[in-house]
Amino acid sequence: MVSAWAQQQGLVLGQRKVEGKSNEITAIPDLLKVLYLKGAIVTIDAIGCQKEIVSTIIGKEANYLITVKKNQRLLYDEIEALFKQALKPDWAGGEHSQCKLKQAEHGRQETRFYRSLTNLGRALVAQENWCQITSLGMAEYMRVEKNGRTTIERRYYISSLSLSAKEFSRIIRGHWSIENQLHWVLDVAFHEDSSKVRKDNAPENLAIIRHIALNLLKQDCREKRSIRSKRNRAGWDNDYLLSLIINS
Repeated sequence: MVSAWAQQQGLVLGQRKVEGKSNEITAIPDLLKVLYLKGAIVTIDAIGCQKEIVSTIIGKEANYLITVKKNQRLLYDEIEALFKQALKPDWAGGEHSQCKLKQAEHGRQETRFYRSLTNLGRALVAQENWCQITSLGMAEYMRVEKNGRTTIERRYYISSLSLSAKEFSRIIRGHWSIENQLHWVLDVAFHEDSSKVRKDNAPENLAIIRHIALNLLKQDCREKRSIRSKRNRAGWDNDYLLSLIINS
């Protein structure tokens, strides 16, 4: 199931079922086509790094920030090489900005380095084949675990926006809200991962119901309760349930 998540509003805007023996590549364009995206920034993981998807987003008068992995090998290799060149003092292929953030959680220290390349000119040959690549981003995560073990993870991005490193980092952090504000909540409050329903269209129909319920619960700001607590109350209190529906 592919879902469209509005990060600022905290709402599910739509979803599309991924057909059997297929993947998100076929579902994402269909979902994008039914959404009103004018002026929005669409962020997608590397599975969505496809020329058709990028063109669809631009055609909807929106902008994109999309992860690039080795499923697009030529593009990935060129971006990787450009960032290596950008670190040299004599690089003249565009403008380079960077920022650093530190965070401590779950018993580990994490340092995040964000770098952005803009005003690329002809420095990126792949621009000819991809719709409106205006800037490139690199996010590097250095994690120090409790046992002292250090790991480094690096990700690359393309965007139709001219982003500074600080702007790039803000959008990337917002992108991951879908994990803790949607997927995690659906598992904890709605036990989605434990569902044994598999037959026909039942999983898709139940997902739609969960998303509608979650949207209704999130819009209720009258009390500071968890989604799970609100859901329980809606099951016990018909007046509260009715108020959620009426005030939606």
